[in-house]
Amino acid sequence: MDKKVSFSQVLSIGLMLFAMFLGAGNVIFAPMLGQQAGTSTWLAMGGFLITGVGLVLLAIIALTRGGGTVEKLAGRVHPRFAAFFSILLFLTLGPIYVIPRTTSVVYEISLKPLIQSEANEWLYLIVFSVLFILLTVFLSWDTKKFVDNLGKIITPIFSILLGVLIIKSFITPMGKIGDPQEGYLNGVFLKGFTQGYYTMDILAAFIFGGIFIKTISSLGIKSEKEVSKIFIKAGIITIIGLIALQVSMAWIGASSVDAIGLKENGGEVLAESAIALFGKFGVYIIGTVIFLTGITTNVACLAAVSEYFERIMPSLTYKKWLIVFSILGLSITNFGLNAILTLASPILLLLYPLAIALIALIFANNLFKGYQSVYVSTVVGVGLVALLDSLKEAHILTHAINSTFGFIPLFEHGVGWISTGLMGFLIGLIVAKTKKESSVIISGQVNDKVS
Repeated sequence: MDKKVSFSQVLSIGLMLFAMFLGAGNVIFAPMLGQQAGTSTWLAMGGFLITGVGLVLLAIIALTRGGGTVEKLAGRVHPRFAAFFSILLFLTLGPIYVIPRTTSVVYEISLKPLIQSEANEWLYLIVFSVLFILLTVFLSWDTKKFVDNLGKIITPIFSILLGVLIIKSFITPMGKIGDPQEGYLNGVFLKGFTQGYYTMDILAAFIFGGIFIKTISSLGIKSEKEVSKIFIKAGIITIIGLIALQVSMAWIGASSVDAIGLKENGGEVLAESAIALFGKFGVYIIGTVIFLTGITTNVACLAAVSEYFERIMPSLTYKKWLIVFSILGLSITNFGLNAILTLASPILLLLYPLAIALIALIFANNLFKGYQSVYVSTVVGVGLVALLDSLKEAHILTHAINSTFGFIPLFEHGVGWISTGLMGFLIGLIVAKTKKESSVIISGQVNDKVS
């Protein structure tokens, strides 16, 4: 029989998940959106919250419905697709993007404002990144204490400090909300929708699932049904926290232009806003917040990617993978934050639409009887246009792609994959009916095949 889990335990798990999602990199996008969107901030945030927050809960539920791991979820398309998607996902959430991004953001906000001279800035970044990633490895060595360390200690500390910053920004606003900048003059909602990709929270939900389920199991919960219930309850706590946070971050960005001017990235927006609100003491407040949120995200991502690669390539142990990925992440970190964001954009524009398509298909599974042809055709339809958007973001054949594929509805706004995905869905349904494919119905947490 499963042990009864108290509300306080569910709350701790929810706070743990909130801490894992709320990384230093996660909080830099809404402030930048606020600065750029100006008076259109709340419309842009409507789109941002869908992809940056709202779909996270659906991703958590989809993971439980799809078998508990991202490999099983993506495997409904094809085993080879599952391998490609999972490997690219874990590498992006680990050493290619999230670990370098998080480390760079922590440096930009926590240390850089305290440096008097720019002469040896590159050296400061190297020293800081080495020490920060060494700390990440040390804390990732044993993942069994995640709930105690993240949910009960670190999360409340940085939540209180962040709350102080947010409350101050409402009591004494830095200035009036300005006019929208170029890029937010039209298609604002869809612009916010695609900007939500950069939080990577939907993708993070897929990779954190394994750690999360282990944590619940350690409380004496064994049945998939009970694990799923706790998963969802804790997920709701996480979503409420993320919505409150991102809306507040957007407000800080939108109201900051008069005081600090337009900045190149969200890290600079947050750092200088903290100084505008609290003077030099603001550096220490936001620096502590970003340091704590950064270390939680780095630990969660490094642990998750190392566990995954140990599972698929057991020739190296978990701890050896920790070292491999920490070295790779350290190398990429020292290209700087702007270069990291530019490098990762094409990958995100490919992965995010595929992830959203998988979530939608899992929820609609029983409506189309889980036909594999529907999964394959939908993912192909989404993936082809997502790949084109990815190439455009990398400035490869941009003009040729726009002129050739501009006829696709919503293509100019970066979400043309919705149209082609729906077309793929219909084609897959016709193929499945024609071939008289076997159906795969999801009943509770058990996938039952029906001939």
